Amino acid sequence: MKGALDDFKLMLTRNEPITGLAKVVAFLVLFALGVVAGLWVSAGIRRSQESIVTRSIGFQGSGGGICCRPDLDPGFEEFVAPTRLMHDMTDEELFWRATLVPAAASRYPFERVPKVAFMFLAGHGVLPLAPLWERFFRGGHEDRFSIYVHSPPGVAINVSEDSPFYGRQIPSQETEWGSVTLVDAEKRLLANALLDFSNERFVLLSESCIPVHNFTTVYDYLVGSRHSFVESYYRNDRGCRNRYSRSMAPDITLRQWRKGSQWLELSRDLATSVLADTRYYPLFRRHCRPSCYPDEHYVQTYVTLRHGMRNSNRTVTRVEWRAGRSHPVTYGARDATPELVRSIRTSAEPCAYNSRPTSTCYLFARKFAPDSLAPLLNMSSTVMHY
Repeated sequence: MKGALDDFKLMLTRNEPITGLAKVVAFLVLFALGVVAGLWVSAGIRRSQESIVTRSIGFQGSGGGICCRPDLDPGFEEFVAPTRLMHDMTDEELFWRATLVPAAASRYPFERVPKVAFMFLAGHGVLPLAPLWERFFRGGHEDRFSIYVHSPPGVAINVSEDSPFYGRQIPSQETEWGSVTLVDAEKRLLANALLDFSNERFVLLSESCIPVHNFTTVYDYLVGSRHSFVESYYRNDRGCRNRYSRSMAPDITLRQWRKGSQWLELSRDLATSVLADTRYYPLFRRHCRPSCYPDEHYVQTYVTLRHGMRNSNRTVTRVEWRAGRSHPVTYGARDATPELVRSIRTSAEPCAYNSRPTSTCYLFARKFAPDSLAPLLNMSSTVMHY
């Protein structure tokens, strides 16, 4: 086509005599070739754009759902499920980014398998029970979970490159027991986990927690639940009532004040709601000072106020407290027996799951000392079934 255009241009510019009719015919032919060339280029661009869009966001299947091509654009794939967790966003930027919700969250333009985000708050920067967790995670479940670790800044978790914990640390800040910095760390874990659009459930754990059921049981239990698992209660004692500050009124009154276990589990919409809160969290930052322990009150109070009907009002992490103690019981090597684990796996007192009674109330347990690892590994296959 380019050669033909050049021939006509040459003919028109020669100093040879050309009749008027010939000039008109030449002009019309040249004009027609230009139109054809323009349509050809436009069609090529349109085909290229359609190819990019189809490759990036998938196509409509015959059943009406969104299907997904296996060759997702690498940039898009990293956007919907980040593999590089370290970034330089501030908490403010991170929380804003994490609370962006798609207009139609029930329809995703890519293949989405709901995942459980396991968020570890490792205050000392170590995971002494990692070998047990590694055994729990392995077995072909890689597409159904994500791991996030918050450790002290500059402290690297010592795991091998083939460990599911490898490369799963998030940007962190210093934390202090009993202060609002623990709530900040929880929110930081939630925010980083929310960046992965496939994460549907979010469970907060410590380095001393263990799973008392296998992965399939835990996954089905959480993904199949209609409720989140946040323990929330009020008691007229110094451990609850006396931690309340009247400066929080009228937004939070004493009747609305709640306490509960720090170790909680949230659905995706509740996790997003916690991060988007700008009304109640500032009150806790200003008025819930050291003896208040905001990690035992903020999410518990907020969820009760805003999402009470969506909450099971219990925790799925079992902790044993003894009267008069400010810390829970720690299980060492001698305490980590099959009888103990079985008593946690099957509760003596039933609880509610999706509004029906069940004896499977706890999926995790704490507080297990590092020297309990060996006996736990010895019983994991026969007692915990992983």
